[in-house]
Amino acid sequence: MDRATGKVMAVCISKKKGTVKEDIGVCNMITDFGLEGDAHAGSERQVSLLSYEKVEAFKKEIKDAVSIRPGAFGENLLISGIDPATLHIGAYLQIGEVLLRVMQIGKTCHSGCEISKITGKCIMPSEGVFARVIKGGEVKVTDEVRTPLTAAVITSSDRSYAGEREDKSGPEIEKMLKESGYAVTERVLIPDEEDEAVKELTRLTDVSGVDIILTTGGTGFSVRDRMPEAALKVADRNVPGIAEAIRAYSMTITKRAMLSRAVSVIRGGTLIINLPGSPKAVKECLEYILPELEHGILILRGEADG
Repeated sequence: MDRATGKVMAVCISKKKGTVKEDIGVCNMITDFGLEGDAHAGSERQVSLLSYEKVEAFKKEIKDAVSIRPGAFGENLLISGIDPATLHIGAYLQIGEVLLRVMQIGKTCHSGCEISKITGKCIMPSEGVFARVIKGGEVKVTDEVRTPLTAAVITSSDRSYAGEREDKSGPEIEKMLKESGYAVTERVLIPDEEDEAVKELTRLTDVSGVDIILTTGGTGFSVRDRMPEAALKVADRNVPGIAEAIRAYSMTITKRAMLSRAVSVIRGGTLIINLPGSPKAVKECLEYILPELEHGILILRGEADG
């Protein structure tokens, strides 16, 4: 998957509020908190980011450029190759296993900040980006930064939810998505309840804002199989071609594929696809459709032509 890439140029923290952040090179990022040891972690603005190129351009405009070191603007991460301020609210950034979600662009600069005292101006109010830590891990200088497509996985199974059977299909979907370059933000296990499926599909589209949701299970003839109904209930638009293609391909493997009631739909900016319940069928179907899905998602995002 060919997405925009950049590089971490500095990892900065300040151990006390009111002090300038310093580049420490490597740090642990804590889920839903921020950089370990940073005095500003744990706030609504968990991680702050700035464009390395924007900082370098700023330094060329002032006389005292020597005083502008990494962290001088209060940024936690200095990023080259990707300008965080050009991303939209809700966009995701991936650094190794770390996943960040953009929550705010720009801020009101507090009076008397150190950079303003030295240079008379500051770029943080217009260029600063603040993100939430969706998934933590180690971040270090030279790490690659990506803007991945994002995905979530829902397994619908009464037996797996009750702990009577291991969910093998959900992990298989997650594995294949990651191998294809997607950032999997969540993997959810629910009982075969239509209302529960509607709730999770709505949350993952409207709140989490993932690009694609793949569901497994709940697509057969059993009275408890209600995943297609849930998907249709939340849908803005139908995308029958994907479900038809899956059934047509699966029919070359087993004629019982004709019994699948799976659907594929769009809600807002999210593509939702029902997959079968078995790990074997999940793998077969995903191998068939995954190579073509990115183009459709980019069209949905307004980043490609139909």
